Amino acid sequence: MTRSDWEPKTPALMIQGTGSNVGKSLIVAGLCRLFANRGLTVRPFKPQNMSNNAAVTDDGGEIGRAQALQALGCRAPSSVHMNPVLLKPETDTGAQIIVQGKRFDTMRAREYGKQKNTLLPKVLESFSTIASGTDLVLVEGAGSPAEINLRSGDIANMGFAEAAGLPVILCADIDRGGVIASVVGTYAVLELEEQNRIKGFFINRFRGDPSLFDEGMHEIAARTGWRGLGVVPWFADAGKLPAEDALGLEDGFGQGSLKIAVPVISRIANFDDLDPLRLEPGVSLALVQPGEPLPGDADIVLLPGSKSTVGDLAFLRGQGWDIDLKAHHRRGGQILGICGGYQMLGKTISDPDGIEGPPGTVEGLGFLDVETVLTAEKSTVYAEGTHLASGAAFSGYEIHIGRTAGPDCDRPMMQLKNGSMDGAVSEDGRVCGTYVHGLFTSDKFRSAYLTALGASSDLAYGRSIDRILDDLARHLESVLDVDAIFEIAGGGSSLALRDGIGG
Repeated sequence: MTRSDWEPKTPALMIQGTGSNVGKSLIVAGLCRLFANRGLTVRPFKPQNMSNNAAVTDDGGEIGRAQALQALGCRAPSSVHMNPVLLKPETDTGAQIIVQGKRFDTMRAREYGKQKNTLLPKVLESFSTIASGTDLVLVEGAGSPAEINLRSGDIANMGFAEAAGLPVILCADIDRGGVIASVVGTYAVLELEEQNRIKGFFINRFRGDPSLFDEGMHEIAARTGWRGLGVVPWFADAGKLPAEDALGLEDGFGQGSLKIAVPVISRIANFDDLDPLRLEPGVSLALVQPGEPLPGDADIVLLPGSKSTVGDLAFLRGQGWDIDLKAHHRRGGQILGICGGYQMLGKTISDPDGIEGPPGTVEGLGFLDVETVLTAEKSTVYAEGTHLASGAAFSGYEIHIGRTAGPDCDRPMMQLKNGSMDGAVSEDGRVCGTYVHGLFTSDKFRSAYLTALGASSDLAYGRSIDRILDDLARHLESVLDVDAIFEIAGGGSSLALRDGIGG
């Protein structure tokens, strides 16, 4: 299937980058909100993503967290078709492959490199689904088209843009330095057809007076023939939005009196659990990097989710964090485990089918009297219910493999809306575990949980994120040639954009 198989063509463009982490995801989220605010029906799309920070979609699958944020920018329900191929790294050389929201296979990088082109029909099928009935599709690339060693069979950048017939805009990050070379160098390594597919560029994360880069913009345009679309100044609130990958977990947040320590394990997953805690003024969130001890003055240690529970349990022990956890518990500290972190807190983790590695059973941390058996079946569902200790309502999602049972499950942490119970609480009440991610995005639960620990909370998290997206949209609108971007996408004149074709 190619884009010529459906008519009329929906206005669409692809934003690619000069490298990874140049701000593509945030820019697309901001543009989604910008065009939605102008009355258009906008949808995000990313052909292939690599991230362990996944989201459960409204249609019951999983996609990258960045695409869920972009859907929020559009004020639209999330869909598996917004990110049809998601790679979730399990080891340094292998990943679980999610196709249209469901587990497809687990492959090593070299094996996937040989097979990824076979997924292009599924990717184009999803793009067609997203484009149907839509005024504008904003597509995000992955990594950089300058990685020409990966061009064969590519479905993430130029390979997809060519198959779908999309124009491309290039995003470059000046904060890294060498931005002129990164843009002109990208131009130099591309084939002529790919050079011509790029219709414009913009510079991201500029600190200071953007007019000081006027000469740089002219130089890039002269050397590439691409249209300069603007310079985007540094957006200070970017760090308050959900991060796409663990690169966004380098710093803690807050100076509050309640200290929550989070060991940053090697395959940390669904760490959006931490995002609301970053914004709480009464909380100090310490992200403990490998090689560092867990702080002795922590009130709570939060064990996050993991894409490879058994492997990350070994990693945790390798850092000596198991010893630190025992000392923390002896001092009267509390421990909360979420999903993989919950599984680690039990007595054993069994993997009879070798889902995460060689079949077998490993000893857990032993803080909860429960045992976990990993299973091939994966749960990806929304979860709503009540926190039993406080009576506070919560909403979140489950995205895990495995079943956990044992005496401490007779003291569950949560009651779900369907009447079933979730999680476990230790006999002394200081160790809790749950399979539900996203708990802290629920204002009532987060307020009750933190208040019980001595930290008040009046943060309206959802409204805060929505406000930041609106601020980001205004930020981009003030510095980018938005009419030109819409025209490049095939949306017609600026007059059509101002009048609104989707409202």
